[in-house]
Amino acid sequence: MTNVKPLTRRNLWFERLMAIIASVNLGLVLFDFSYIPWRDFYKRNLPIITQRYDPVKGIEPHRETENYLVTVDALIEQVSQTGLQSPQVAKELEELRGLSSEMIDSNPFEAANKSGTLEKIKNRMRDRIGVKSSKQAFSTFWSQAYLSKRGWKQEIDFFNQRIRPLIIVNYYRSLGENGEFVDNFWIIDLPFVILFGLELLARSFYIQRQHPGFRLFNAIFWRWYDLFLLLPFWRPLRIIPILIRLDHARLLNLHPLRQQIHQGIIANFAEELTEIVVIRVINQIQGSIQRGELKRWLSQNENLRSYIDINNINEVEAIGAILVKTIVYQVLPQIQPEVTAILQHNIESAIKQVPIYHNLQILPGLDAMQTQLSEQLATQITTNLYSAVVSAAEDPVGAKLSGQLVQRFSEALGTEMQKKHVLSEIQNLLIDFLEEVKLNYVQRLSKEDMWKILEQTKQLRTQVSVQPGEDKSSTMLVRRETS
Repeated sequence: MTNVKPLTRRNLWFERLMAIIASVNLGLVLFDFSYIPWRDFYKRNLPIITQRYDPVKGIEPHRETENYLVTVDALIEQVSQTGLQSPQVAKELEELRGLSSEMIDSNPFEAANKSGTLEKIKNRMRDRIGVKSSKQAFSTFWSQAYLSKRGWKQEIDFFNQRIRPLIIVNYYRSLGENGEFVDNFWIIDLPFVILFGLELLARSFYIQRQHPGFRLFNAIFWRWYDLFLLLPFWRPLRIIPILIRLDHARLLNLHPLRQQIHQGIIANFAEELTEIVVIRVINQIQGSIQRGELKRWLSQNENLRSYIDINNINEVEAIGAILVKTIVYQVLPQIQPEVTAILQHNIESAIKQVPIYHNLQILPGLDAMQTQLSEQLATQITTNLYSAVVSAAEDPVGAKLSGQLVQRFSEALGTEMQKKHVLSEIQNLLIDFLEEVKLNYVQRLSKEDMWKILEQTKQLRTQVSVQPGEDKSSTMLVRRETS
């Protein structure tokens, strides 16, 4: 869907007007699309519609079946004037027998794709007479002897109720010079197409004026969905721009549908995309190890290290310094009571294990003295240790010595790691480990329920709201970043 800018009241009414006109056009398109399949229903129940719309589709009464019904009507009129046994009626019945046989042989229903209707007519007539031959059934039905025996009114009512409705729906559809059926719906559709074409052109010029860098083609493609309104074929696809227009005009809320479509697209591609990204990263790490970049990284020779420094700062050392200061000045003072309690417990346990302590327990006040002594020792030890740590952290000489120790440790470790057998073994193990990650964990990623993940993402977004006293602009920034 395209982005929708806030609409002024005038623009909103214009969008609604055009959306309603487009909806009317879609209604006509769907009616035209369904007219042929539903014509039988219209013919029986709403004949006024077929009278008006048959010419649009090039439909006219079929001469053979129309003549058949006209002859039946003439028979009914003749019977009402001269009676069933008159010579005039016998002549009409003979003509109907001939027309019935001709209708069965020529099948005038075939051109309208209604051969099944003819089969219904034949079956009903065979059941009525009780014979297997449809021609014989019609010949018997249209005879003075049968109509006199079974009753004229009863049989002619059967024909009018059971046979006539099937014959009357048959039609003939004209063919054009291109060999296709005549279809003049384009005459009805043309005013709408012209209107939508002019509207699209005007909108394109307006978009081009708002975006000078756009060409006319880009401006037209900005509203690509409106092109469906101009196509003389695939007309039912006009439902796409009409739904979008109804949403823009605020006559229909398609936000849940858009969200579902977006989630469906993401769910379909997320699995494969996740596998591709993770496997590509792992392959790059494996390639780096195989090319010997691990050895160059362990080497202390700066000429061999292909590393880009963007700020002339050793980030690892800087992070280490921050962590040391945080631990020394912030963390240790907070945990000092707990450390003192642990030391006091250990001192008390050590004193109680001295053999002479059991002999001195008989002296009064010894337990209180022992507890006080343990507490003082624990406090003194803790204070001294903390002072030593602070002094080491603040002492330039101590800091230098600590740095030399770390440097020497890294040099010794790097030297030993660069030995051929050690480095080769580590590289092989790392490559095998990454291959196992691809085979095990990446496969698990593909089995993750993407719809569940998308639902969790949606919940996270809805939880982002403006808290009391929070800057709204910062919250909007967070929402944009999370989306």
